Amino acid sequence: MAIPPKLSLLPLLLIILTITTTTTSSTNSDLLTELQSIQSRSPTGVIHLTDTLLRRIITTKSRTFNLIIFFDAVQLHDKSELHLKSLKAEFHLTSKSFIANNVDSPKTLSKLFFCDIEFGESQASFAQFGVNALPHIRLVPSGATDLKRDSVPMDAGDFSRLAESMAEFIEGKVEVKIGEIHRPPIVSKTQFGFIIAVFLVSLPFLVKRVFAGETLLHDKRVWLSGSVFVYFFSVSGTMHNIIRKMPMFISDRNDPNKLVYFYQGSGMQLGAEGFAIGFLYTVVGLLLAFVTHILVRVKSSTVQRVFMIIAMVVSVWAVRKVVWLDNWKTGYAVHAYLPSSW
Repeated sequence: MAIPPKLSLLPLLLIILTITTTTTSSTNSDLLTELQSIQSRSPTGVIHLTDTLLRRIITTKSRTFNLIIFFDAVQLHDKSELHLKSLKAEFHLTSKSFIANNVDSPKTLSKLFFCDIEFGESQASFAQFGVNALPHIRLVPSGATDLKRDSVPMDAGDFSRLAESMAEFIEGKVEVKIGEIHRPPIVSKTQFGFIIAVFLVSLPFLVKRVFAGETLLHDKRVWLSGSVFVYFFSVSGTMHNIIRKMPMFISDRNDPNKLVYFYQGSGMQLGAEGFAIGFLYTVVGLLLAFVTHILVRVKSSTVQRVFMIIAMVVSVWAVRKVVWLDNWKTGYAVHAYLPSSW
């Protein structure tokens, strides 16, 4: 059918453009409403993605929201070196904190959705992203059209600080404020009340034993063992490993059958690294205690000299190893103490 001469083409183009824009906006609005509905039904606010849902999101034009996706594989949950369960829990904690901190700002909540995707259910999506190793977290910006090229992966070294590092990664890539991470208390109110009740019941018996001098606190061997434990606990970074839930080792990305005990780079410290350094420091500390408290009581000067030389050699070797490991990990060399010619 021909266009009547009196009808101008410009108004017709404007009508077509308006209809197209309205359709696109409606599609984005419908998808946004659907994602918000799924989010509200999730206890942690994390949306479980499938190949179909992800395809709908990517093919929707003029999206106004971003996705942060945790890649999961149920069959790998039993591999403790990957720590998928704990990292997924930290991801859920970040999502809950984001929603709690922005509950009064629906506009902010609509800019970012936390999602997870499982390998067994969505292998096609894993292939589109090019993900072939776990753990893996990836940010999909609102304007992304190619999942592999346009999305931003989170660096493996950033996993060391768990939920806090995830929040920093998101805030550094998207103009969204995650806010404070709300971790649950270590001891619940019920457990704390039970501990107080047990303490009050046992208090008379404890007081009686204290005055009688029959407690462990009166045993010098307990104090000695406790001192060594506290020293090792302090110099090995054990508290860091507990707070950050650091693994003892991780799998090598290039060879999954190979384990990595020492991670090169100052942004991450594995548990094995801290224990190795703590062991070396503890050896030096025990040798120093031996020389200053036991060896000085030996009457034979020859025995004193022999053990002193052994203690000095072992101490120098241990400190050299600590300095060498720090140089290898951080790239910073202490030339004044350990010349490169050594």
